[in-house]
Amino acid sequence: MKKVFIIGGAGKVGRRLAQKLSEQGNQPRSLYRHPEQEEPLRALGAIPVMGSLLELDAQGLAALLSGSDIVVFTAGAGGKGGQDMTRAIDGHGLELAVEAAKLAGIKRFILVSAFPESFRAKGMPESFENYMSVKKLADVYLAETDLDWVILRPGTLLDEPGQGKVRAGLAIPYGDVSRDDVAWTLAEIINRPAISRVIIELTVGNEAISTAVMHMEKP
Repeated sequence: MKKVFIIGGAGKVGRRLAQKLSEQGNQPRSLYRHPEQEEPLRALGAIPVMGSLLELDAQGLAALLSGSDIVVFTAGAGGKGGQDMTRAIDGHGLELAVEAAKLAGIKRFILVSAFPESFRAKGMPESFENYMSVKKLADVYLAETDLDWVILRPGTLLDEPGQGKVRAGLAIPYGDVSRDDVAWTLAEIINRPAISRVIIELTVGNEAISTAVMHMEKP
């Protein structure tokens, strides 16, 4: 049984991941901010842990992480609160989580990032360009550490039911992917320690998730 701490545990991907991990017999520990989120997380099989990236320092977050085997960072401002909030959650929040993981002695760190080509054909506003810039810098920050990291870059996220089939690779054409399938892919990565220090792009595809993820293992 792996103890997995999910930062962004009350988010759409985080909730799906907690349920999947619980079904597999692992122990998800889900960070949440608002009291009304506690019981729904518990119902998914998670251990709810209250805390906010906007209020915690590295020592405080490390105390919450203590005893976990793996950290999954899937937190994001989601376009709320403007560019400053994006920098605070998607940028500084990731840096805070990395430092907290180090303090807690946790080596395995998985980051949910963003597909580089997301919405490039739609003439997105400056706020979106800021989001993409912050996401890339967060990737760089994690990749330059000595942690056992994996960065997952899903395409445009959809709420439709997952199909259990994806395309995964170091560099693949841009596309959509359901949040269900992102969570399933994360769970597979968590269960495959040979997948390490690699950036994986993910879209809908024709290959079973377990097979697609297996192909990303290092020999």
